[in-house]
Amino acid sequence: MKTYSRTLVAASVAASLFTANAFAASDKQVVSHYADLAHAVFSDAHTTAESLDSAINKFVASPSEKTLEAAKTAWLASRVPYQQSEVFRFGNGIVDDWEGQLNAWPLDEGLIDYVANDYQYELGNAGAVANIVGNKSVQVGTEKLDVTEITPELLASLNELGGSEANVATGYHAIEFLLWGQDLNGTKSGAGERSYTDYAKGSACTNGNCDRRGEYLKAASQLLVKDLSWMEGQWSKEIKGNYRSKLLAEPAKDGLRKMLFGMGSLSLGELAGERMKVALEANSTEDEHDCFSDNTHNSHYYNEQGIYNVLTGSYSRADGSVLTGPSLLDIVKEKDAGSAKTIMRDFDNARSKVFALVESAEKKDQHFDQLIASGNKAGHQLVNTAITALVQQTRSIEQVASIVGIDNLSPDTADHTF
Repeated sequence: MKTYSRTLVAASVAASLFTANAFAASDKQVVSHYADLAHAVFSDAHTTAESLDSAINKFVASPSEKTLEAAKTAWLASRVPYQQSEVFRFGNGIVDDWEGQLNAWPLDEGLIDYVANDYQYELGNAGAVANIVGNKSVQVGTEKLDVTEITPELLASLNELGGSEANVATGYHAIEFLLWGQDLNGTKSGAGERSYTDYAKGSACTNGNCDRRGEYLKAASQLLVKDLSWMEGQWSKEIKGNYRSKLLAEPAKDGLRKMLFGMGSLSLGELAGERMKVALEANSTEDEHDCFSDNTHNSHYYNEQGIYNVLTGSYSRADGSVLTGPSLLDIVKEKDAGSAKTIMRDFDNARSKVFALVESAEKKDQHFDQLIASGNKAGHQLVNTAITALVQQTRSIEQVASIVGIDNLSPDTADHTF
């Protein structure tokens, strides 16, 4: 994971440098550059998903420890741009409506494949132990579904099977489970330990249904690439009548509101609330985001980096290039330079406190699932400090809104009290 540590530090240093770059910014220019940022992030998410798909194809064709590790590494790399895309979700309905097929969690993984005997799942969920890999038909209530041929289209149709949101058949976390397997370590050190032999040929196959498991993994990966390609197109300058064109045709103030609402809602209700507070209060590893791979610290950090990107108008791309342009921060600097410094300080502090979760994982081998363990007072303090910083960041987002002329922003709290 040291490669990811260097990537994190580089992104952190680079984005700080961009805060000194000032653009003469109109509302319209800022919204247009916001669309450029979205396109760049979704383009990188699409490109890294294609690399993941290639690695998965090689792994399924020739299962080994080496090809499995390569697929895992590609999955981790694909999370970097995708998690930065979530800042575009809450303010833009087209992204929020689409996101569930790619990033829904937590999931009852018994829907997908075999699980441990003491597997805990959502009570009353008839699909929680359906095991699509192990069965060619799935019974949910009175309905019997034929799952003989595993295709991207079939998997998409199985999301929220039987009306349960815990039935997640597609997306990053389905792929994560198929690569890592269940994390059976609870709040102790360690991630999932699925063997490559779960995909082996003939008598070398472990846990049965290796061919179907490979078919499932490939189908889920193909769907991920397809979905990301579609969303990249929605933000492209080259496609007429897409979401970008509609966004830019609206009054610029509407675009600014979408930007700020997305930032505030991810910062407060989603990241501080659903992704940190819920898991911490319940001491629940089932509620951590990248739970099979123990990648949750990076997942949280890149969510925060995405918020930071939109404020500063900057984004470090997967190829190492940097996209910059007119930003919300530029408008604030022009209108109230003193407040801009205070706001920037709150954003830098939030990013630093969330990055502390990364440092805990990579320097101390204390991952998020260990930090939230009952009795881990130091771990709880680390997570609570990050939550507090995110809450203050959200106050600063509301201040930005006021300065740029957006009233009553009211970011989504997801029904959490802070």
